Amino acid sequence: MSINMGPRRMTQAGFSAADREHGVPERGIRRGAPADVVPVGVSDAERATTFMAASLLLDYPGADFLARLDAVDDVVASLPEQLAVLFTDFTGWARAHGLRAVEETYVATFDEQRRCALELSYYAVGDTRQRGQALLAFRELYRAAGFEQEGDELPDYLPAILELVARSIDDPVTSGVLPAHREGLEVLRTALYQRESPWCGIVTAVCAVLPEITDDVVERYQKLIRQGPPAELVGIHNLPFPTLQEARP
Repeated sequence: MSINMGPRRMTQAGFSAADREHGVPERGIRRGAPADVVPVGVSDAERATTFMAASLLLDYPGADFLARLDAVDDVVASLPEQLAVLFTDFTGWARAHGLRAVEETYVATFDEQRRCALELSYYAVGDTRQRGQALLAFRELYRAAGFEQEGDELPDYLPAILELVARSIDDPVTSGVLPAHREGLEVLRTALYQRESPWCGIVTAVCAVLPEITDDVVERYQKLIRQGPPAELVGIHNLPFPTLQEARP
């Protein structure tokens, strides 16, 4: 099977007076951190729905975006209310501002802010020589789960990983990938919160259906927030997250 995330079309960000007249929302910067995630008990089917809905909304908002909003509104109605509202708040915001504004805001958020990167391994290894090894590990994950990635995005692109896990929700091969990158998800969630981004609620929904966060993970992601991703890791060869080979008995 294939997972097809279309290439994001790059548009020029930077909001002019004309942009604002067309409804492009301006977002502020605030300090601090979002409230801790409260885990929500869900079934495997509800967890898969959460991941797939998040995948649809975190991917670039192209021509089919309004159809995606309708699809998300339909499926999240079956989720616990505290999850569903995180999605419907976003879809309401997106409809109120329109496709052009959402596209502009998406580019300004995810393509121009390194702390809002949607590539999961960036938070673990940064732009070091280990990045290639990390991407290879993600490619092997797709193949082991019986999928092939299509499109131009890197294999650690969060919307594609969310779709992969949603489509193989009961497969032990993929079940650990999002918990293994919880630090990166929390850094992303914090950066979106500080930018007052409407996508913060979507990442919060993903985190809410993952295992409860541990003190060790909290310490690591807070360090990531303070110091940023690693610089070149001279002499270190093992990736800082479990690979497929390590997960196998």
